[in-house]
Amino acid sequence: MRLLLDLHPDDYPLEGYRRRQLLDWVFGQGVGSFAAMSTLPADLRAELERDYLLNPFREIETVRSTDGSVKYLFTLQDGRQMEAVYMPYLDRKTICVSTMVGCPAKCAFCATGAMGFGRNLTPGEVVGQILAVAGGEGLAPRELRNLVFMGMGEPLLNYEHTMNAARILLHPLALGMSKRRITLSTVGLAKGIRRLAAEDDLGLKLAISLHAPDEETRQRIIPTGAANGIGDIMEAAREYQAVTGRRLTFEYSMLRGVNDHPWQAALLADLLSGLVSHVNLIPMNPWDGSGFESSTEAEIQTFYDVLEARGVDVSVRRSRGKDAGAACGQLALKRPNAARGEARFGAV
Repeated sequence: MRLLLDLHPDDYPLEGYRRRQLLDWVFGQGVGSFAAMSTLPADLRAELERDYLLNPFREIETVRSTDGSVKYLFTLQDGRQMEAVYMPYLDRKTICVSTMVGCPAKCAFCATGAMGFGRNLTPGEVVGQILAVAGGEGLAPRELRNLVFMGMGEPLLNYEHTMNAARILLHPLALGMSKRRITLSTVGLAKGIRRLAAEDDLGLKLAISLHAPDEETRQRIIPTGAANGIGDIMEAAREYQAVTGRRLTFEYSMLRGVNDHPWQAALLADLLSGLVSHVNLIPMNPWDGSGFESSTEAEIQTFYDVLEARGVDVSVRRSRGKDAGAACGQLALKRPNAARGEARFGAV
């Protein structure tokens, strides 16, 4: 049975206003069953029930943080598991979604990488995270206006499914998101960045997880660094900016004694020369067995000061959801105080 959410909105079953009704039930109201779509005739609902699966998930659990963020742990229909994170702010509601079960990149400081790789998620399993989180938080799906592909997985290694999911997010009859509010984070796959630049109907914001400005350090903490040298990554980044006109974000996890030296800050500033960019310094979020610890506040401040003095636009990003295992680099299916939820897709 096919997952309905895997379809592009233009390919949904039914025609004309009936298709628009179906799309509104799914993306506007976020209902959890075909039976609840009361404006559709009973025979059409029965036909949809027979031919399509609406809910990508068998089970949903939540772990709520004291800062208001919520980690969602999803059990997929095949029994595999992955996570998403809901982050409410005063001026926006953001969701961090996964594109894979686990991750093959195996960044040394990331708990998700330590899990290994399970499988790629389909477009519907990506989009379904948004609808499920909206239902769990009592929101209409279109109230979630900011999305980051920063959860489990490397989006550019699940390229086709991630791009198809993005097109569903942007479609005006689906979630109608703005491309300016969707960010894709990559560990730095130069070929994927160049391919993304050619997607002229997308123009997503791009965040590159650089984490070190010198090859020796980067290859130590990011295994993919051997196949994606810093020079090639930066060249691809410049090409992306030239094509899209987008400001680039560079993510930089602060690892004490590894990548936090002042000379590395100066080298990073050299790499970014001529780019319109922003650097997020991220204190490393702890997890058992990582073998790393976060740079101290003083070390982070020194690194920040070197970048700022060199004219780099920089900030320190304080991750949310640490106590729920929901912060950057912590997603590993941990369940501190998890509340097991119903396997519902959205509000019914």
